[in-house]
Amino acid sequence: MEVWRHALEVAPSSGPFVVTLGTFDGVHAGHRELLRVAAGRARALGQRAAVVTFDPHPAVVVAPQRRPKLLMTLEQRLAAFAAEGMDLAWVIPFSRGFSELEPEAFLDRIRRILAPVEVHVGRAFCFGRDRSGTVETLEAWGAAHGCQVHTLALRAPDGGRLSSTRIREALDLGDVEAAAQLLGHPYALTGVVVEGDRRGRHLGFPTANLAWEQEQLPAFGVYVTEAFLPHHGGSHPGLTNVGEKPTFEGQCLTVETHLPGFEGDLYGAHMAVRFLHRIRGEAKFASVDHLRDQIAKDVVEGMAWWSGHRS
Repeated sequence: MEVWRHALEVAPSSGPFVVTLGTFDGVHAGHRELLRVAAGRARALGQRAAVVTFDPHPAVVVAPQRRPKLLMTLEQRLAAFAAEGMDLAWVIPFSRGFSELEPEAFLDRIRRILAPVEVHVGRAFCFGRDRSGTVETLEAWGAAHGCQVHTLALRAPDGGRLSSTRIREALDLGDVEAAAQLLGHPYALTGVVVEGDRRGRHLGFPTANLAWEQEQLPAFGVYVTEAFLPHHGGSHPGLTNVGEKPTFEGQCLTVETHLPGFEGDLYGAHMAVRFLHRIRGEAKFASVDHLRDQIAKDVVEGMAWWSGHRS
């Protein structure tokens, strides 16, 4: 997949394309369906498929006080676009000046550069100055320029809305199973394993301390997870604690994963932690011994859940 990081003013003309547009934070199940439909239509028409997205997230520029915690890094979004069959990903730098562009002016520039034969968007898609461009704006523009516009209703399995906001809300509650239904896969944190305070090792449950790349964390607590270590045997069942370790008066937020039965040095290794099930919330224990006993119970409960759901 080709990747552009051009502003509108300097992007080269390279059409025609079947085009889809959006921020695509999380690239959830609805986003993936939209991308697959656009890619399929491009193949049927003998054209290429392009996704137009933005970085940073528009809210970072226009409403920083309401900016969301992002579910994915840009590089993860790009990898997801490629996996769904996009030929081109155009990452437009989102700036204050870009946010002031009128909807029709934005579309005219897209037409000049990508020459879209079809445009595919979610039914709630908005764009342009003050989000004044709607699907109706896009359809009228398409009719005037011979470009077919197709919309897709993004619906969750329960019939409700399917959005990145709803996924963040589920994660804020620790409901990682609901988040996985909306995403179409378990929510994952990725990053490099770094040295921690070694408390887990002293308790008899060594942990891999993750320097995570995403902004959104699940609610504080203990989770059954799947750790993917590409250079250390692939997938491993794990127990992950997200929180501040209140038993030790912790003030530093950590994501620490215990891998039962695993032996080896993981410092510097890249790891993806996929959240499958929440066991409990974070708690402060009366003593280190009480905490050690609870961790042992968590491991038994977590491995029983794993055996029942992942075998």
